[in-house]
Amino acid sequence: MKAYIIKIELVDSNPLIWRRVIMPADATFNRLHDVIQAVTNFQSGYPHGGYHLYRFDLPEENLAVTNDEEAYLAHQHYNKNKALYVKRLKKASPAHLKFEQFHQERLKIKIRKPTGLKIDKYLEAHKEIHYLYDFGSDWQFTITLENIVEDYYFGYPTLLDGAETAPPEDVGGATGYEDFVAAMADPNHPEHQSMREWYGDSFDPAFIDVVALCLALQELKI
Repeated sequence: MKAYIIKIELVDSNPLIWRRVIMPADATFNRLHDVIQAVTNFQSGYPHGGYHLYRFDLPEENLAVTNDEEAYLAHQHYNKNKALYVKRLKKASPAHLKFEQFHQERLKIKIRKPTGLKIDKYLEAHKEIHYLYDFGSDWQFTITLENIVEDYYFGYPTLLDGAETAPPEDVGGATGYEDFVAAMADPNHPEHQSMREWYGDSFDPAFIDVVALCLALQELKI
């Protein structure tokens, strides 16, 4: 079975939070999303369902792949009513013209649903895909194709390597995570107790439960 070795990096994390995974090449973007979720502490992948929205950005293709139904419907409406949008530009006041232009440029980006689109063509062509999770916290990941394996035996992804644990779900983005780590590490921190009540008794940012992550990945039959 053909497979990809990919590196998943959480942008702007310090120390860098990353995972190296081998996964079957015959996978959809939705399954790639599941893989990313499974090797982090996030909860929007299989079997949890859609906890938060996510998007894969492929600017070289003028394409976004997302479970955001509103974005999908807005793009479909734009395609079917381009004359209407031309009129809106002409009627826009000088104060609102730039906003309308920006809005319509966004609508021109092709929107595809992640369940029906495979990663192989795009990952091999561009070597890198950008993934955004939770539009409120804006967790940004870079997925890089490191190698192609032609004889992968397993029908599920496998964790090969990694560093640092990933932020807990709903911790409040990058800044919230920094505050969370600081509070959990310092018993004298004013938010130490409240963070323990929210998360648990302890948190080790350097710990990775490799066995648990591998077991979670084995559930992701492609």
